[in-house]
Amino acid sequence: MRSDQIKKGPDRAPARAMLRATGMTGEQIEQPMIAVVNTWSDVTPCNMHLRDLAEHVKAGIRAAGGTPVEFGSIVVTDGISMGSEGMKCSLMSREIVADSIEMVTRGHCLDGVVALVGCDKTIPAGAMALARLDIPGMVIYGGSIMPGELKGIPITIQDVFEAVGAHAAGKIDEAELTEVEKNACPGAGACGGQFTANTMALALTTLGLSPMGVNDIPAVHPDKAGAVFACGERVVEQVREGQSARDMISIQSLRNAATVTTATAGSTNSVLHLLAIAREAGVDFDIDEFDEISRRTPIIGDLKPAGKYMAPDMFDAGGTPLVIDKLIKAGLVSDTPTVTGRSLFEECAEVNERPGQAVILDFDQALASRGGFGILYGNLAPEGCVAKLAGHGEFSFTGPARVFENEEDSFAAVQNREINSGDVIVIRNEGPKGGPGMREMLAVTAALAGQGLDDSVALMTDGRFSGASFGFVVGHVAPEAARGGPIGLLRDGDLITIDVDRRRLETNADLEARRAEWRPKEAAYASGALAKYAYLVSSASQGAVTSFPDLNQDPKAG
Repeated sequence: MRSDQIKKGPDRAPARAMLRATGMTGEQIEQPMIAVVNTWSDVTPCNMHLRDLAEHVKAGIRAAGGTPVEFGSIVVTDGISMGSEGMKCSLMSREIVADSIEMVTRGHCLDGVVALVGCDKTIPAGAMALARLDIPGMVIYGGSIMPGELKGIPITIQDVFEAVGAHAAGKIDEAELTEVEKNACPGAGACGGQFTANTMALALTTLGLSPMGVNDIPAVHPDKAGAVFACGERVVEQVREGQSARDMISIQSLRNAATVTTATAGSTNSVLHLLAIAREAGVDFDIDEFDEISRRTPIIGDLKPAGKYMAPDMFDAGGTPLVIDKLIKAGLVSDTPTVTGRSLFEECAEVNERPGQAVILDFDQALASRGGFGILYGNLAPEGCVAKLAGHGEFSFTGPARVFENEEDSFAAVQNREINSGDVIVIRNEGPKGGPGMREMLAVTAALAGQGLDDSVALMTDGRFSGASFGFVVGHVAPEAARGGPIGLLRDGDLITIDVDRRRLETNADLEARRAEWRPKEAAYASGALAKYAYLVSSASQGAVTSFPDLNQDPKAG
């Protein structure tokens, strides 16, 4: 066992003495030692229940003859930090969580790891750490929040963001806004639509790093405790069998994960995160895979933000096995290993579809003939960008640029009713390096939706979008402005064309004539974690990673 390095032989007596001080017996020291890395926090409903879930995971580990060792990591909560300086820390927190899981596991020579996760970035972070470590383990998602309710209508955090725009447009008053705010989030669990958390929970199950069905169970559901207890038991079995994380991560499983995310019109953040997981695992998987997969995969999930239903509805309908079963029958996914020891197809062999459910549709009832992503190139995105296609029926848009140097300025313009139908909003200096941190533009897209402009304007940015964003939006534009990307050369009034079918993001402006005048903005942070991140982070087209596996490049070169 890996843990023998710290516990076997006479020379390890000091280490054993320290372990005994924690209450471990000699027998417990001899057993497989499993890290339980917990992203618990009481600042957010997404993670506030993970402390209790950890106890059930640890009980399962003990029942199977293992010894759990719990550590804490961090979470930065998108729903709270959105639209503020704090959102610059969100994507960066993915790297810190992955690093911390690696550090505590390597640092104590542990035999396996369970990552307990909730809010958005903790989920891919757990997978990145497992890919890096390549040891037995799994990622367990704490589960979705249940829907709120107002006047008999189910609501989510998305409705609160949109209510802000409606309030600015005079459609609702402050008292109505407060009622939406009070009723949207009823308790524990991550945001309930097919936003980033639930998209990545689905992706990790399909990837094989989370046991089938466990991530589907809502946070407050009575079955959650028993399910995570069984996960604890299984991790000990993984150690004894020698199964490790990279057994699951392959080009085929990554394609499967991309397929389920696009088939459910999930978050475009999954593009960023799956690229990052692939790089940590040393798998050659690039951004163009998403376009090819999306073009052949219809949308069969009628899920928010563009659809009607939420993650607990999908769980009741049949959950992840139902989604995958429909994709298997259509020949759109391949069979791959999973952490349970059974293959993906074996896990989905007995699907329990609720009669009459309308959440996950048959292919002859698909909501769209192609999936929710498009990868575009052109003179505005030489390294590529990601278009989010769910929530509107158009695949091309041409209009004059309205250029903003940051998210705050664009949000103020929307709130002041300064955006006109037909505009292409350009938000730059929000990329991984330039932000730094690649903030999500949910406050802007939700305000546009609240004012009824989401179908008549487009938005492009070197930042990214929340899974709750919808409309004609293009993010991850690369190279970003801070790296001298063409987006930094645009001016108000430049004609911009977004064409998904042609895979083009273009302008008719002579950008190169402006190149000599361009100067990079002064770095926002001269020291500390954000400055370090800006120095190290790669392009969004490479997953915005900081560990640079297999990239063979100078961090400063990007």
